[in-house]
Amino acid sequence: ADNGANIINMSFGKGLSPAKEEVYAALTYAASKNVLIIHAAGNDADNSDEVGNFPNDDGLVPIAQQSYLCIGAIGPRKNKYMTASFSNYGAETVDLFAPGEDIYATLPGNKYGYLSGTSMAAPIVSGAAALIWAYHPGLTAVEIRELIMQGAFDLSKKKVILPGTRKEKVPFGTLSNSGKVLNTYEAYKLAQNKG
Repeated sequence: ADNGANIINMSFGKGLSPAKEEVYAALTYAASKNVLIIHAAGNDADNSDEVGNFPNDDGLVPIAQQSYLCIGAIGPRKNKYMTASFSNYGAETVDLFAPGEDIYATLPGNKYGYLSGTSMAAPIVSGAAALIWAYHPGLTAVEIRELIMQGAFDLSKKKVILPGTRKEKVPFGTLSNSGKVLNTYEAYKLAQNKG
């Protein structure tokens, strides 16, 4: 934040933290510097509302909560198998989903390969935020978050396989607080109309 970052992408998580107050203080400090914080939901096929995945936005002050996004992963299908089988989810703790399965990415040793995980989905949202911010640098982190959420594609009524199961179908809207999937183009168009 002190070096001028506008977006912090966090691809880490664990069940608890012995010093979470310091982490929340750091996230709150970043938010006070107009930084958008984007966090991967985790890859345990857990309901993050019931099984903790730290850090989350529970301990954050309102301005930091408004600058925070937690991202689940979808795969390349728009059928009942749309949700990545490994993705954490949560009607309260996960904000939206983005592609995170079989993503062509950089690897150590100057190589490329296919990777899967919410650690692939969160950077896609970070990239969408960076694209919008590049064209509209006067927007705030809170506004960028709102544009991403408003522009996302609503699939809340679609029945999908619950991550971690093979057959249990649930409405996609029960897996996040929005029931939406990232739509960079629509978020960008909203930013154009705003500016």
